[in-house]
Amino acid sequence: MPLEHDGIDPAACEPAPWGPLPPLPRLPDGVPAEITTSLPRGDSAPRLLRFPDDIPLQALLLTATRLMGGYGEWTVRKAGLKVSLSGLGVLRVLIAEDGMKASEVADRAWSNPGTLTSVVNTLVKDGFVERKPDDTDRRVVRLYITDPGRAVVTYYVTQAAPMWRKAFDFVDPADEAVVRRFFSQMIGHLSKLTDEERGK
Repeated sequence: MPLEHDGIDPAACEPAPWGPLPPLPRLPDGVPAEITTSLPRGDSAPRLLRFPDDIPLQALLLTATRLMGGYGEWTVRKAGLKVSLSGLGVLRVLIAEDGMKASEVADRAWSNPGTLTSVVNTLVKDGFVERKPDDTDRRVVRLYITDPGRAVVTYYVTQAAPMWRKAFDFVDPADEAVVRRFFSQMIGHLSKLTDEERGK
């Protein structure tokens, strides 16, 4: 069942402040599957999980990514939406630049074309995305977000913003610039390596 759109004003939609999240990876070897971030009652600060001092950075990042992905799916369910986190990622990409080819959306949504096809099929069925032939090349199909699709993103951002703020409220404001720089550099570096691997 698609989301009921009553009470959501598509005209009030603004680009969401969050970007698409990566797909959930498997936990890397050596990291216990039962890791959790839940706090014991009475604790007011995040509990430091016990990792080996020499654990590779990628193991920490993959574990954090998996946990954040699970948290993201929970925020979608908590908001009462009948759309996947991957679907929201596609909608967010199309809000930023409508009328893209599926391959372009897949690249920006960190998804492979096969997975994206299934996600887009669901979005089209629910009325959130439309497929239209290109004006100059009828063999090319482009994806367009609908007003209900824009409304879904706006509704989610409104509902989930407090949850995402809570997810990152452990970060000291004095450390934010360093954290942002690290992830910006990492994204840029990995994007360059990926392009080199693809021969771009």
